[in-house]
Amino acid sequence: MPEESNIHIPGVPTSEPASLEEPTTPREPLPPKPDQRGPEAVSATGSPTGAPATARAQSGQYLTTAQGLRVRDTDHSLKAGSRGPILLQDHHLREKITHFDHERIPERVVHARGAGAHGVFRSYGTAANITRAGFLAKDVETPVFVRFSTVLGSRGSADTVRDTRGFSTKFYTDEGTYDLVGNNIPVFFVQDGIKFPDIVHAAKPHPDREIPQAQSAHDTFWDFVSLHTEAQAHTMWNMSDRGIPRSYRTMEGFGVHTFRFINAEGRTTLVKFHWKPKQGVHSLVWEEAQIINGMDPDFHRRDLADAIEAGAYPEWELGVQTFPDTEDQMFEGIDLLDPTKFVPEELAPVQPIGVMTLNANPTNYFAETEQVAFHPGHLVPGIDVTNDPLLQVRLFSYLDTQISRLGGPNFGQIPINRPHAPVNDMLRDGMHQQAVHGGAAPYHPNSLDGGCPFLAGQDLGAFIDVPEEVAASIKERRNPASFDDHYSQVGLFYRSLSPVEQDHVIQAYTFELGKCYEKSIRERQLAALANVDAGLCAAVAKGLGLPAPQATEQVPESDPSPALSQVGKTWPVAGRVVGILADGNSDLAAVNAARKALDAEGIVPLVIAPQGGFLGSEDDGGVPVQRTYLTARSTEFDAVIVAASAAPAPDAEPGLDAKAGAPGSALDPRAVLLLTEAFRHAKAIGSLDASKGVLTAAGIPGDAPGIAAGENAEALVTELTGLLAAHRVWERFPVTSA
Repeated sequence: MPEESNIHIPGVPTSEPASLEEPTTPREPLPPKPDQRGPEAVSATGSPTGAPATARAQSGQYLTTAQGLRVRDTDHSLKAGSRGPILLQDHHLREKITHFDHERIPERVVHARGAGAHGVFRSYGTAANITRAGFLAKDVETPVFVRFSTVLGSRGSADTVRDTRGFSTKFYTDEGTYDLVGNNIPVFFVQDGIKFPDIVHAAKPHPDREIPQAQSAHDTFWDFVSLHTEAQAHTMWNMSDRGIPRSYRTMEGFGVHTFRFINAEGRTTLVKFHWKPKQGVHSLVWEEAQIINGMDPDFHRRDLADAIEAGAYPEWELGVQTFPDTEDQMFEGIDLLDPTKFVPEELAPVQPIGVMTLNANPTNYFAETEQVAFHPGHLVPGIDVTNDPLLQVRLFSYLDTQISRLGGPNFGQIPINRPHAPVNDMLRDGMHQQAVHGGAAPYHPNSLDGGCPFLAGQDLGAFIDVPEEVAASIKERRNPASFDDHYSQVGLFYRSLSPVEQDHVIQAYTFELGKCYEKSIRERQLAALANVDAGLCAAVAKGLGLPAPQATEQVPESDPSPALSQVGKTWPVAGRVVGILADGNSDLAAVNAARKALDAEGIVPLVIAPQGGFLGSEDDGGVPVQRTYLTARSTEFDAVIVAASAAPAPDAEPGLDAKAGAPGSALDPRAVLLLTEAFRHAKAIGSLDASKGVLTAAGIPGDAPGIAAGENAEALVTELTGLLAAHRVWERFPVTSA
């Protein structure tokens, strides 16, 4: 085998290579792949079992029924003669088909499309003075499971749609399970949870045609947000690049609401949670996202799994913004109980309190990612909720929906949901009860079971509800006056973006509103934008062919928050993907040198060639091919290196592939398409000197920003890595909003 075979390319389906012939020698099931891990093997009541996580996997060398009866034939039903009717007594058929008919469970109403991973959270101990939560003490390590998701689409929708993303983390602490159920946007559409069904109904596909899927570019969504102007804040974040992340790994997370920390002395502090990705916050460009949805609708979940398999473990720092727990729960004029508001980091810096590393993929998607159940009411001592009216409704809704989806109140006993702390809850029976409870007295107090279970005080780790004075008031349905400002933070966000990001916001609004049928809805949303920023409103109105309205409200301007922009910083590059165009005319030693140099940086190098297999001899330093001109598209790569002549491949026939173009071209049109897309999507492009003519022939100027060239592969990779650290080469194109 060639020396370069030690470069790990993610995507292997199982832990052992498949044989060419059907295996006939009985053996035990294959173990999980090295990158996979199942939930820890604890009992249904949280007791350690000492069993490996694989103990729950199927076992035995032979096919059996669900009751363990070995099966001789599973390809033919039991019939009355080979052409006769199937017999009702075929117990194996009935069990097999009945289970299949019941394999699906209701998908989540929102956040149906998700991806998950196992990991560990290590606390810095910097929050120990403001919370008594044990998992936030210094150097405590806590197992976690994280689920990322889109909000609007069904389970079968695409990943790279413009949408809010869920970012939910389950901490398996020794004081009970703590769920931090957040999003990648710190503000929400509505201020009161009673309106949550309304915004979801408006954003989901229209009820008559069930279209459009996983999109907000339609009439009912914009009808709602233009009538409920409190939604303008969240909508602005969605129309920004935050609405189309490059990866779950490069996505910020927020707890959205204000929570309360309680320390050992009982003092309280209000906090907002932030997840900061170590690789920075990066996004796709709009055309790139559209192409991906057709080429690889699983782009985000594949990216997460491949990065973990490749050893480029995603990391986030958990931080908190802290605020005095005052009677009015205001900070710098911002109502901390309003979930449509955020606090700029310049006013309240994010203080890091720990780091999370995702280091294992699930063993089974359904058992883990689909059945994991989050609930913001899963709290631990030292963390409590506030009177945020959206959070208060979530405390009811999440529990209720898990009972519906997962078949009853015992969803906490599903392996992925089991606490890693002892459970003695006096809850009994119900659908899917997996614990075998002992004792005769599931009530408190009792004497028949020796008084067990006993109540614990704060000194023994009990959860204590923070005593909070409830002011004398009138029972009524209304918001406080501090909730009335719907525009100032929307304008603050827009003016905090770089010019190129503002261009993208303008394009997003113009596209989304351009997909609305009703002119009145477009005009009403323009009226809202006029109160946000006159320049933004004018640019969108021009794109829609409508007059720009005047502002109807005087909105105070706030200082921009530089922390909101994704542009202008540099970040680690581990886990990025670089495509290398190569063919039979390439300098294979240089190609291998580039692969090694990229691999040394933690970057995944994928070789793109006219056809599959190897370039050169497999046994003598050849180069394995991961993609061909037919299967590759620019959207998979963060950067591209050209080390090929890009001559037409044998299958460059328009009848086989419309992208192959007209015959007789000097370059394969698919290679040209890959390069020109990468160029206009502002990605870095490298060229070994022998291939510089390919860029010229493809119409790419060699002196454009972000184009690297050289004879030495290692030096070229070094230059390319520096460009990758900034994510995109935005200076390649002028901005239009400046």
